[in-house]
Amino acid sequence: MLIRWGIRVGTSLVGIAVGIIVSSAVLSKFSIDATAVIEATFIFWLVHLVVQLIALRVLVHEPSIALAGLLALASTIVALIIVNAIVSGLTIHGVQTYVFATLIIWVATSISDMIGHRMIKARRQERRGKH
Repeated sequence: MLIRWGIRVGTSLVGIAVGIIVSSAVLSKFSIDATAVIEATFIFWLVHLVVQLIALRVLVHEPSIALAGLLALASTIVALIIVNAIVSGLTIHGVQTYVFATLIIWVATSISDMIGHRMIKARRQERRGKH
């Protein structure tokens, strides 16, 4: 159980960091320094988690795949806005930059989540094979 949680957290943090770094590399109005990448990654992860938990508890009574995807995008942009306000080494200018950065980070975290799920599944299958 603890290892599964560690895999999920680890892959999520990597996905966020990759999304932030890629956003900085491809978006001219998105800049971040090296120290801020680490700070922004952890703060983003915490804010994103809290926003999703609150939204799931308050707003969603019957979740669907489409609603889950929309919620993930919404919580990503909210987390990005909050992180930009908190982290001094991060600068984002313009609505268009927020939208593209949100999509980049969302894609990166989605891929990292899929990788995490596959790692957990492979670990389960490996453990079943040993018994």
